[in-house]
Amino acid sequence: MINILWLALVLWTFLYPGMTHRRVGASRIRVLRVLEGKRGTRVITLIHRQESVSFLGIRVARYIDIEDSEQVLRAVRLTPPEMPIDLILHTPGGLVLATEQIALAIQAHPAPTTVFVPHYAMSGGTILALAADQIIMDENAVLGPVDPQVGPYPAASILEAARSKPVDKLDDETVILADIARKAMVQVEDTVSSLLRDKMPEEEANRIARLLSEGNWTHDYPLTLKQLRSIGLPVSSGLPREVYTLMELYPQPPQRRPSVQYVPVPYWKER
Repeated sequence: MINILWLALVLWTFLYPGMTHRRVGASRIRVLRVLEGKRGTRVITLIHRQESVSFLGIRVARYIDIEDSEQVLRAVRLTPPEMPIDLILHTPGGLVLATEQIALAIQAHPAPTTVFVPHYAMSGGTILALAADQIIMDENAVLGPVDPQVGPYPAASILEAARSKPVDKLDDETVILADIARKAMVQVEDTVSSLLRDKMPEEEANRIARLLSEGNWTHDYPLTLKQLRSIGLPVSSGLPREVYTLMELYPQPPQRRPSVQYVPVPYWKER
């Protein structure tokens, strides 16, 4: 009898995570369907969270990668040209190649495109937001600077370090890094400017592209709704309720002692 109980426990330990994952996945699809029905759009999510994998509770840090770009590009191809696209973004950024592929696909879609930002879309996530026709954010959500990083260092800081000394005092590695940093900054600025030219005059697009890409802030600096508007970006607030519901279905890994706790019900009257 004890052996049977142990066997049942072991089987449950292996099967339960998979069952939970499928149930959560089905719930996500239902919410997407509801949102698509309300807005008449194709909804695509790009949500990077640390989720628990298998019974071992392994944490996997996510960022924009080539697999993401392949999936988003496929979703765009499967969308009729006349159907609008909504992209829900929650990401720290990621690979420049993958980011630019997605951004160009979003920009090239003939029908209107909208990006929803419930919490944050930093670095490459900000570039994706700029590719859309409309950016809608939560009142407390943030975007970020798009200055390129070369290895562990910001490209702008590498150039500043190289300018602070005579050329004959620089080692070869610093000279090489400075050359790569200069090219990276030019490339990112050109990409951002090209994404913004469809929405504003070229001179204004170039100004905002320089501001976001030349290292005026640290790379993780949060740009709020108010700051983004002061910069000149056409951002608005007012996310559909379904976006928040969807985010609840991407939980962080459970911890022994949760650091945030509250009664999980709204305290306002349903309208």
